[in-house]
Amino acid sequence: MSGAEGFVRVCTVGDLEEDVPRRVELGGVPVSVVRTEGSVFAVNDICSHANVSLSEGEVADCQIECWLHGSSFDLRTGKPSGLPATRPIPVYPVKIEGDGPGAAVLVSVTQES
Repeated sequence: MSGAEGFVRVCTVGDLEEDVPRRVELGGVPVSVVRTEGSVFAVNDICSHANVSLSEGEVADCQIECWLHGSSFDLRTGKPSGLPATRPIPVYPVKIEGDGPGAAVLVSVTQES
């Protein structure tokens, strides 16, 4: 279901475990949705260094780590924090509609933040 500005409902806040990435596909774009540090973030799910899914990695300190080579990316900016990755990953805007665990999580892959 698509909303204004290309936002699509992907899950509820309650569907997201703290610090556990959840992979969704939006219009053919793989996205990793993460609830951490009181916020929900959405980033491209493919590591910019190797073509592997970031949602299989771990989250800590607002960073998502690629399980294959250990590169970490800031969930707020997409920037890598160390080698071997040198290119950022796309970060997508997130909207929360409602309150509590039943609040809808909406993501737009038509615009990057």
